[in-house]
Amino acid sequence: MTTPPHLFGLLPDDLVRVLGRAGVSIREGEARRVIAHVIQHGRPGFPTERPIPRAVEQAIERLCERAPLEVLDRAADPADGFVKLLLRSPDGALSEAVRIPLQKPGHYSVCLSSQVGCALGCAFCATGRLGFARNLEASEMVGAFLAVRADLRAEQGDAGRISGAVFMGQGEPLLNYDAVLQAARVLAHPCGGQVKGESISLSTAGIVPAIRRFTAEDHDFRLIVSLTSTVPERRAALMPVASHWSIDEVAAAVRDYAATSKQRATVAFVVLGGVNTGDDEVEGLRRLFEGVPLRLNLIDVNDPRPEGFRRATEAELIDFRTRLKALGVPVVRRYSGGVNAEAACGMLASRVSGASPR
Repeated sequence: MTTPPHLFGLLPDDLVRVLGRAGVSIREGEARRVIAHVIQHGRPGFPTERPIPRAVEQAIERLCERAPLEVLDRAADPADGFVKLLLRSPDGALSEAVRIPLQKPGHYSVCLSSQVGCALGCAFCATGRLGFARNLEASEMVGAFLAVRADLRAEQGDAGRISGAVFMGQGEPLLNYDAVLQAARVLAHPCGGQVKGESISLSTAGIVPAIRRFTAEDHDFRLIVSLTSTVPERRAALMPVASHWSIDEVAAAVRDYAATSKQRATVAFVVLGGVNTGDDEVEGLRRLFEGVPLRLNLIDVNDPRPEGFRRATEAELIDFRTRLKALGVPVVRRYSGGVNAEAACGMLASRVSGASPR
């Protein structure tokens, strides 16, 4: 049985096609008003100022889903302003989304999940310890964005604005490529989330064929490639995906992306205290990316286990950044927040589902 399309995952042209296949005609302007009413404005029902024909409304009600995701839990960290929502889909699947404060007051980004759980099993990631259940639909990712936006509006009214989105929550976005790209298009559309394309990022642990596809398609969206280590043996121990594509293959794909992209390539390191801050990592980055227009993001690890990875000390981070600056690339520390309220990735889902955060 085919699942009915959900309005949250549709662009106006998609809605025209969905109705057209059922023999129902809707003008492009009418489709734009419907999508804007539901996604841009986040309203129930149908447009009232410039209504569409009742027969078309009835067809949409018959052919399309439009229910929002259920907000099952909310965790806010007063220390850093991160807010995480735990969301439940109609089939009971749990996913997470995080509201992240940006430097500009009143502006936020949303960290979105792309899968229920994750199959990659990175050693430092709580989501990887949940295992993999299924891919999220584009409508569920957009629904998560809308849930975070509604929560922000309830808290701050018109004072807060979501101006960015990053697919960096639960799951590997490039293993759910088509749905993630569709969600990104909806978020960037003037009738959708109204987020600029260059303010939407897709993160990957290094799925080389998908990186090359993304490069060939020449999207406005940003790409973030999480290396975490340039030392082959260390990266393989931390990120099992390295057994499929070597660090040299990943780096070659990043270099090709940087050569054609409108923006710098971004490489991310989850910084693990005492593990991946040595001179061998600096030399590895130099070897792999010398001369490449690059941005390096350093991300604090969140690992609540007593035996887990520790965050690097400030002294370690300062020393590491000093040595990285010799590479001549921008180095940005991306704070990984929410840990004080179980609002870091995977924590809420682990608590509610009863999965062990081992």
